[in-house]
Amino acid sequence: MGRHKEFEREDVLRRAIPVFWEKGFASTSTEDLVQAMGIGRQSLYDTFGDKRGLFLEALRVYTTESIAALLKTLRAGPTVLEAIERVLVELAEAHDKVRARGCMGVNAICELVPEDAEVRALTETTGGLLEAHLKDIIDEGKSQGDIARSIDSRAAARFIGATLSGMKVQAKAGVSSEALRDVATFAVNALRSR
Repeated sequence: MGRHKEFEREDVLRRAIPVFWEKGFASTSTEDLVQAMGIGRQSLYDTFGDKRGLFLEALRVYTTESIAALLKTLRAGPTVLEAIERVLVELAEAHDKVRARGCMGVNAICELVPEDAEVRALTETTGGLLEAHLKDIIDEGKSQGDIARSIDSRAAARFIGATLSGMKVQAKAGVSSEALRDVATFAVNALRSR
């Protein structure tokens, strides 16, 4: 009879996320993971297959939860434009240590795509989901009169998605909060109904 696992799979998976997020896939060692997760090397392999399997699961959880949190913020604003501005400005005003981590999803794209088809497929799926939701939100802003009716909603959704990704890369590179706020302001003004 095999040994009974003494940990919750979900708990140890969540402990791996910050390690991959901070160090990336290639720079994260199995030792880094087993220490952070509080499990043995064999338990990691038995539960997740290998480091790559664990990384893909961690990335799925991270991207799913990140998009859900972003959409919650976008739906909570008094107006669509104010909600978009809040999302962008919050990124600009995050603590330096938080901004320096960037986004695990964007980090994975920069590190592993285009060579890694599974990471590319996962990020394309979540990117497509985000774009669809942003398009709906922008359509809502147009109907509120908050966003210019002449704006192409799909193009605007892609613009906001690219702005978010670009700001996350800039934040990781150490760009100042002031510079990031300038990007946020310019992006919001580009959507504004005149």
